[in-house]
Amino acid sequence: MSTASTETTLASPAATVRVIASPQSWVEGEAVRQLEAVARLPGMKAAVGLPDLHPGKGAPVGAAFTSEGLFYPYLVGNDIGCGMGLWDVGMLARKSKAERWASKLEVEGPWNGDVEGFLAEEGVKPSGFEGALGTVGGGNHFAELQRVDAVHDARAFAELGLEADRLLLLVHSGSRGLGEAILRAHVDRHAAGGLVADSDEARAYLTRHDHAVAWARANRALVARRVLDGIGAPARRVLDVCHNSVTPRREDGALRWLHRKGAAPADEGPVVIPGSRGALSYLVAPVGDGTGSAYSLAHGAGRKWTRTAARERIKERFTAESLTRTSFKSHVVCENKDLLFEEAPQAYKAIDRVVTDLVEAGLVKVVATLAPVLTYKTRSREE
Repeated sequence: MSTASTETTLASPAATVRVIASPQSWVEGEAVRQLEAVARLPGMKAAVGLPDLHPGKGAPVGAAFTSEGLFYPYLVGNDIGCGMGLWDVGMLARKSKAERWASKLEVEGPWNGDVEGFLAEEGVKPSGFEGALGTVGGGNHFAELQRVDAVHDARAFAELGLEADRLLLLVHSGSRGLGEAILRAHVDRHAAGGLVADSDEARAYLTRHDHAVAWARANRALVARRVLDGIGAPARRVLDVCHNSVTPRREDGALRWLHRKGAAPADEGPVVIPGSRGALSYLVAPVGDGTGSAYSLAHGAGRKWTRTAARERIKERFTAESLTRTSFKSHVVCENKDLLFEEAPQAYKAIDRVVTDLVEAGLVKVVATLAPVLTYKTRSREE
């Protein structure tokens, strides 16, 4: 299904449904159906699908929702705090040694440093899941060294303290088992039901949620440190945003709850919207007041094929070895063959189209495009 930006009002409870996608973009009918189903939940005020909208488990990914009076933890999902951080690496791109790094770099297993000291530096309390702290995780998570492909807005680029000849590091990861445990505790008690905002249970969930968001941010920072230690370079964190969360927001004189399920914030400054490991990533700056997009942006290209379909289709056309290099001549570290096929570039939508939709909708301006040099997924043969 190809859909233009649409807006519909459903039967009570009245919730506005909007899909921000041009006629040139592919949006599955099932994803729109899920979006409309969420809009029918009690208390819902708006359901917005971004250009990377695709079906999820019960609720679509690449979407943002606002509610009043209650909120829904299952819309946040199990990877609470999942997001992306960008680091300015103190190394010239021309000095990168991608092939050597690909053969040696390892970001697996418990970190052997001072975990408690590191968390204290980040202002985060331990969670009991520190064995996974500083690891990328499975699925679409990654750590990617990048070079600047082109600068499109020199002033905005310079304001971030960036230079076009240096490497960058983009880390996409979340709260690992911590978020899963928090969601499981909620689902065991409430299934997909919501929580009345002014209740003890809601306050308890939000306390755990906020801890997971902070822990996930620390996790990305430690993944970055391990990668940087591996290549022998210093770095500066440029930005870090969360795309799986629920947060309070005062709107039209009422307290509402903004759920993001695979949606980058449009109210926290510049963000990176990555493509697949074989495509450009886009550093963009939000424009406008964000009201028409639930203060949210696409968080990536969005899946075109399910994982099962990707394995079946891509195994017929490519060998695992061929997928460890990309059209950018970048290297991919992924020793789990199933994951290598599931996350192949062909399984994703075209990131250029996703970002163009955001630009044409008046939501972002492109600051720079970033090309992959080395994408790290996992050394493990099992997820």
